[in-house]
Amino acid sequence: MARAIGLRAVQIALALLVLSFLAYIAIGLMPGDPIDLAMAADPRLTPADAERMRALHGLDRPLLTRWWAWLLGAVQGEFGPSRLFARPVVEVLVPALVSTLELVGLALLLAAGSGIALGALAALRPRWAPAVEALAVLGQAVPAFWAGILLIIVFAIQLGWLPAGGMADFGDAPWRFLVLPVATLAIGGLAAYARHTAAAMGAVLLAPFIVTARARGAGEARIAWVHAFSNAAVPLLQLAALDIGGLVGGALVTETVFARPGMGKLLYDAVMGNDHPLALAAVLLVALATMLATAAADVAQRALDPRL
Repeated sequence: MARAIGLRAVQIALALLVLSFLAYIAIGLMPGDPIDLAMAADPRLTPADAERMRALHGLDRPLLTRWWAWLLGAVQGEFGPSRLFARPVVEVLVPALVSTLELVGLALLLAAGSGIALGALAALRPRWAPAVEALAVLGQAVPAFWAGILLIIVFAIQLGWLPAGGMADFGDAPWRFLVLPVATLAIGGLAAYARHTAAAMGAVLLAPFIVTARARGAGEARIAWVHAFSNAAVPLLQLAALDIGGLVGGALVTETVFARPGMGKLLYDAVMGNDHPLALAAVLLVALATMLATAAADVAQRALDPRL
């Protein structure tokens, strides 16, 4: 197990190295750099001033040289300053990451819990399978932005039960500002978990060892959750790991709809504002979260099924 974890750590480091190179090159080739924006914003700046600022920020050097200098700083935890927020990138990323992890974690728990329950119901009670399948198709077909707007209209505007967006101020209950964005993120994931659970448990329930367990007098609850679900959970763990990256990416739409500060909205603002250091660090952080979640799922799969 230790050897597998060490190998995965090396793979993650190499993947981040390649991704940082590709992302830095792509961002560096985008039209308009911070100096061009400064020139457009202040007509008093001359071309000589622009050249001096490019030299000061290292923008007059070749792109590969700039990437290598950035990489050496990133290894030491220095990602440069954010142009939009006039603060170090790390100080901007940490609060946004905490907010997004809170949102994504709750959405993952809701989607996985309700989706697994519905999928198990479809596998154990086949008469409910068409209803679960219809609900799953509907959940996957609804765009996240449309679901978010619909929830705002119903629960915030019409009923007035929950706030339409934003963050909790002093004295407000934080959970009230999480209900609608968490539900919006969980709708699509719920459908995937329901369909995968129904298929995996349905196949396991037909296995010979399930027939043997029933012949020995095991109860249906034990057969469902001890024998069937423990074997069907192996592919579900991988789905959950990949879902973390998808939820972080989906948070871009959800956080924008609900005006909630987080990694998704921060990445959108950084790209639209040509804040290259912030955009690059945010992309790498999302990729790192996805790869760490996948590695954790692999370890959990090996613990559930030693044959792996």
